[in-house]
Parts: sequence; C-alpha cells; structure tokens
Amino acid sequence: MSMDDANTAHRAVPRIRDLVCAPRHWVLWQQRAGLVAYCLLVEAVAVTVTVLTGLATPVRLGSLVMLVALAGMGILHAELSRQVERLRRRVNATPHINMTSVWTFAGVLLLPRPLVAVLVAALYAHLALRSWYRLQRVPVFRTVFNASLAMLTCYAAGGVLSALGSDGMADAVARGWAGTPVVVAAGITYFVVGALIALPGLTITNFSLRVLFGNWMDNLLEAATLCLGGLTALALATEPGLVVLVLPPLLVLHRGVLIKQLEIAATRDEKTGLFNTSGWHDLASAEIARAARTTDSTFGVLMVDLDHFKRINDSYGHLAGDAVLKAVAGTITDAVRDYDSVGRFGGEEFVVLLPGIAHPDVLTIAERIRAAIAALVVNVPLDEVDTIVSGLSASIGASMYPAAGTAVERLLHAADTALYQAKNSGRNKVVSTLNAA
Repeated sequence: MSMDDANTAHRAVPRIRDLVCAPRHWVLWQQRAGLVAYCLLVEAVAVTVTVLTGLATPVRLGSLVMLVALAGMGILHAELSRQVERLRRRVNATPHINMTSVWTFAGVLLLPRPLVAVLVAALYAHLALRSWYRLQRVPVFRTVFNASLAMLTCYAAGGVLSALGSDGMADAVARGWAGTPVVVAAGITYFVVGALIALPGLTITNFSLRVLFGNWMDNLLEAATLCLGGLTALALATEPGLVVLVLPPLLVLHRGVLIKQLEIAATRDEKTGLFNTSGWHDLASAEIARAARTTDSTFGVLMVDLDHFKRINDSYGHLAGDAVLKAVAGTITDAVRDYDSVGRFGGEEFVVLLPGIAHPDVLTIAERIRAAIAALVVNVPLDEVDTIVSGLSASIGASMYPAAGTAVERLLHAADTALYQAKNSGRNKVVSTLNAA
C-alpha cells in the first residue's frame, strides 16, 4: 500500500465509525430543513416500494444472472472511465451527470422491480466506495439520496411498461415494431420523472424548463445514455454476447463530453461561473460582426464595478469576498435577459453584453442591476457563524454600438470611461456615454 493509500484508509476508518455509531453527526442534519425532510421522504418511499414489490414479486434464476451481468458491466464501465470522470468532475461547474442510467434503464427493461433496486444500490455503492476519499466533499447522504432518486425513477419507468401491458424488452421484441413505442415511452418517463423528483432537492429560486431539464448538452447526454441502455437491454435479451459492443461507444462518449466541458471551462471564470475575459470578447466580437451586416443595428455594453469592495475583504476576509462576488454574479445574471452575456473581467469588475437593444432600454437594465445589487443581502458562514453582508452598491458605465465605436476595445473603453465618471460623481449610479457631461 502506498503512503497516499495508507493515509486515505486511515482517514476513512473514523468516518465509517462515525457514520455507523454516531448518527447525530451526519452531515444530513446540517442541511436546510426542507432538504432533510425531502431526503428522508424519498428514501422512505424507495425502501417501502422496494420491500412491497419484493414480497409480491417472485425472482427467477435467469433474472439473478441478468442482474449479475448488468452490475458487472456497470462496475467495469465505472472502472474503465474512472480517470475521465475525475477530470469531468473537476471541470464541471454544474451538477455532475453520471452515466449509470445506461445500466439502470437496461435493468428497467430486463429485471423485476426488486432486482432493479438491488442493481441501483450496487452501482451507487461501488461509485461511493471506489472514491471514498471524495466523500469528504460529497457527503454520504447525497449518494444515498441520489440512489433513492434513481430507484424511484426506475419504478416510474417500469410502471409505464406495466401500464402498457409489457414485461420489458423481451416482450417488446416479441411485439416487433409495436414494441418500439413502449420502450420509448419508458425512456421518456425515465428522463422526465428523473428531472422532476430531483428538483425539490436543489436550491433554486427561479423555475424554468432550463432549470428542470438542463441545457441542450445535458439533455443530449441523458438521451444518449438512455439509448445505450435500450441497446444494452436489446443485446442481453437477444444476443447477450453483443453487449460488450456497448462499452466502446460509451467510453468514447465520456471523452467527448469531457472535451466539450474543457472547451466551456476555457471560456468561464472559475470563481463565478460567468464568461471570462476571453469568452466574453469572443461573444462581443461575434455580435459586432452580426451588427455590421444589419442596417441600424444597435447593442449596449455595461461595465459594473462594486463600490468599496476592498472593505469587504478587509472586514470579513477573502472567503466572504468570494461569496459576495458569486452572489453579485447571480444577481446581475437574474437582472438581464436570457440571451444577454455577463462576464467577469477580474477583481470586482463585471461586463454585460446587451444585443439588439436601444439606449433607453440599456439604461433601464443598468438601473435594474444597480438596484438589485443595492438590495442584495449575502449570508456568509464564517467560523460556523452566519455573517450577513449587506449595504452593497455598484457604479455602472454604459456605451452603445455604433455611437461609442465599432470595435470591442473602443466600446469597453467608452463604458469604462463612463464608469469612472459614475465613481467620481458619488458612486452607486449609472452613467452612459450618450448622456455623460
């Protein structure tokens, strides 16, 4: 055993003892009351449904063999993709989407309900145990909660199969073309229910289809894994030896998603998740090229700078300053339109690209941002004590294309000049190049 392995094992022993012997120390109890209640509810429902279906469902030897095959393939898949998945977790700023649904959805189509629960438990237990050191950052209750959500998602998809009078993939194959809509309906149910039942466990204030189902990349990834799950079930139900053909495209999918995430990460600010300088410049250049091809096209640029931000770092520390920056980034994003682009240029300075907009509307959005920042209250946990940071303000400079220039640097310089006029004239105000004195 290497020194790193020894240290990891040494750290893991007291954690296991604490988990088993001291439930009062579970990280779950430190979460918000609503999340605690929802976790317990989901887990209780998952256990109850599993027990009831287990008592009512006979299990045949063939089903046990199929369970072992799916669990084995799932574990092999996890081991082969381990390094890529570690990188994905490091660069992914959004909730991580793993690909276990390839095997769990296949289980829905091939196994009786109780064995689907066993499959889910086995796959999630393996994911937790093989990266035990990560549970210091990913609490155990999250793994248990996610496994319970997966079980309920599988039960919902299985319920659709039963409602349509199907036993799963073998029956769908026997039906021929008529069996295809049954499998598709189960897959759609798996996708939709999985998103809906996970939602109450997230900290969300603004609900939308994007919040519910993620972006197009998330949806394509989930659709791809469900398709591979269906093909896995088809192979096991007809020609079991062909199931190994699922692994190569699945591993390529891992790497393809990683490359896309690295491309996105290269244009994002690590601290706030907003566009970084390079990413925002590319968007602004593309908008200038688009505007140049259109008659009478205008757009706005805002420079937003927090007033007296150094005082926050001096008074509360840099961790509090980082929390404030993240909160301000979210506030600015909420105050603009969905297709506007918000970036961070370092420090406490933010920039906003407002396509297809007239000057009065630019000022309206700028004032909305200023007022939202002024009303912002940030709760920062410091030394296990919640500290409230409020009384924030921001100065904002605005420039317009093409009046202030037809190049990105000219527009930024004009907005920056207006920003300093706002600073020099009392702060906490909006100044535009078109109305500056």
